[in-house]
Amino acid sequence: MEIYVIKLHEVMWGALLVALTMAIHGTGMFAILQATDRLKERFAPMESFFGGLGVVILASVMILIVNTLEVMMWTIFLFLKGVQVNHSTAFYNAMLNYTTLQAGYLPSHWRLLEPLLGMAGLLTVAWSTGILYMLAQDFQDTQLKKRRRKREEQGKATGKPGGGTAAGRDH
Repeated sequence: MEIYVIKLHEVMWGALLVALTMAIHGTGMFAILQATDRLKERFAPMESFFGGLGVVILASVMILIVNTLEVMMWTIFLFLKGVQVNHSTAFYNAMLNYTTLQAGYLPSHWRLLEPLLGMAGLLTVAWSTGILYMLAQDFQDTQLKKRRRKREEQGKATGKPGGGTAAGRDH
């Protein structure tokens, strides 16, 4: 059995790659928040169900693009260092490791990069989830407020609180 010893170059390259991953992610998440904010301002008030859902879907696609760019950075490193046989294999393995689904594909002198890539993936996916949760919560809150306002308006029109329906009396 081969004895594995962590080497300084692994730690340094790993730290740099994780830092770059977080920088790409931070920049991407800020850009996504700016883009969704601009859309909401441009179409304010954004109360349309499909408009609000469209913002969430657009943000999701943008998050996937940012995460893919991060994986591509790791892919380029692995390929340029000759750790993987080609860019397709490097991308596939990096994507699997980014999502913590695979390990054990790097030579022993680069083995530390596998858990570091997995940790970078966990951190950025958690961050992305937070952004997506925030946008989804805003969408849901807007739709619920719109529904309540509509029930109140129906109630005023009929003279009954909540529009005179059982659904309108959930307070």
